[in-house]
Amino acid sequence: MKPGSTMGRRVIFWRHGRTEWNLAGRVQGQTDIPLDEVGRQQAVDAAARLASLAPSRIVSSDLSRAADTARALAERTGLEVETDPRLRELAFGAREGLTWRESWERFPAQMQAWADGDETQIEGAETHAQAGARLAGALHDYLDELPLGETLVVVAHGAVLRTGILAFLGIPESSWRQFGGLSNCHWSVLEEARYQDWSQWRLSEWNSGSLPEPVMSDDEADDPDPGLGNSGASR
Repeated sequence: MKPGSTMGRRVIFWRHGRTEWNLAGRVQGQTDIPLDEVGRQQAVDAAARLASLAPSRIVSSDLSRAADTARALAERTGLEVETDPRLRELAFGAREGLTWRESWERFPAQMQAWADGDETQIEGAETHAQAGARLAGALHDYLDELPLGETLVVVAHGAVLRTGILAFLGIPESSWRQFGGLSNCHWSVLEEARYQDWSQWRLSEWNSGSLPEPVMSDDEADDPDPGLGNSGASR
């Protein structure tokens, strides 16, 4: 550590394990779908790695697929899981439960508006910017309570993690699609660099956890061409 510098903090953003709807390519959003058998094992395996980072606090979405993933780490570390509805997935409204192809078939005009940049046309849906601001606001609250040198684990969902991290870092929304989605039970990491009165958060890992693999997430289907039949599964 350089003279004048102090130990910064670290935040691990961990996406939940696989669900049956992930596998089927159905948009989950805020529908409470549980982990499947593979997802439960993914959580156990990833928890063994993350526990080595000695987290001091675990906060999770209150949806069961995230909260149960978080509990796998809690069992390893002896920490409690704190749930927070602000960490829920982006709400996809009337599209929840549908595949991407089904969404285009049922809501062609609304989906075309979405592809053109207007995310407000699907009934009950939230925009990516709204979800990002929601998670980023929660993160600021957690960091107000996180001591120097400690590690926070945030367990949530693909779209809200991706947009929340980028919103927190101040990356323009026009660049968000340049960042790929998070695979099931993979994580991204922010680390704080501190020197005297100066500090900065930096993205040190993105979608880590194993060798590259397909991202089964409805957040990955940013291609506006419905003819491609993208069936990226929901987080």
